[in-house]
Amino acid sequence: MHPQHIALAIAVAVIWGFNFVMIKAGLEELPPILLCALRFFFAALPAVFFIRRPNIAFRQVVAFGLVMFALQFTLLFLGMTAGTTAGLASLLLQVQVFFTILLAVMFLHEKPSVWQIAGAVISFSGIGLVAVNLGGDISALGMGLIIAAAAAWAAGNLISKRLGKIDMLALVIWGSFVAWPPLLLVSFIFEQNFWALESLSGLTWRSAAAIGYNAYPVTLLGFAAWNWLMSHYPAATVAPFSLLVPVFGFASSAWVVDESIYPWKIGAAALIIAGLGINLLATRLTARNYRS
Repeated sequence: MHPQHIALAIAVAVIWGFNFVMIKAGLEELPPILLCALRFFFAALPAVFFIRRPNIAFRQVVAFGLVMFALQFTLLFLGMTAGTTAGLASLLLQVQVFFTILLAVMFLHEKPSVWQIAGAVISFSGIGLVAVNLGGDISALGMGLIIAAAAAWAAGNLISKRLGKIDMLALVIWGSFVAWPPLLLVSFIFEQNFWALESLSGLTWRSAAAIGYNAYPVTLLGFAAWNWLMSHYPAATVAPFSLLVPVFGFASSAWVVDESIYPWKIGAAALIIAGLGINLLATRLTARNYRS
């Protein structure tokens, strides 16, 4: 990868890592599906009136929006509501790396190197540390929902990659436009007790900040950049950068909401970074050998 593209991937990881603190803040005042719907409503509007739909079939836009956005973030928000700290949620979601590589091998016929597989295994051992420390910071239900969200993210990565080199900002905007109406309907059906006027009138700036951060830096900037990288590099090269998200997630959670950082969390983060380093080194060595 070019150095500027590596910097872009790291910047996305920083934005996404801090987002878990913002999600937790939003969930204190809004139910999960409504928060998700509002996120994509503001990401889509009014931009959808000024940005042309990407030059692909509308059914592909629908598939991307429903899987990458509606399904993934509904499961994530429900998982965090079910009892998962912001830092651990950011870590567990990175199981998507392994789902992404597996799906790319199955459907795109990509062939990860032995070193890339080794890096993935080392990083996955960090996820395993979380699984053996279930307790006050995370519930089994929360963990299951977030892993399901990771699978949805991986499927969204595959959809994005198969679309090729298109206008990724347009894809994100139109994908958001597809995602929010069904989410709003589901919220109205299952979260109806919140829709009373007195509940809505009790919202504060925290909710507005959470929605704004989720809609603009995270969705429009983050996913446009991420999907662009996925369309220009192999999935096994790009996907591991998301393993940096929990590092920034833990740091921001400890700084903003005083989440406890236990030794096993540090160990898990260290394994994840080590796996990413091996993956990047393998990618560079493979490219160098290919050129020579």
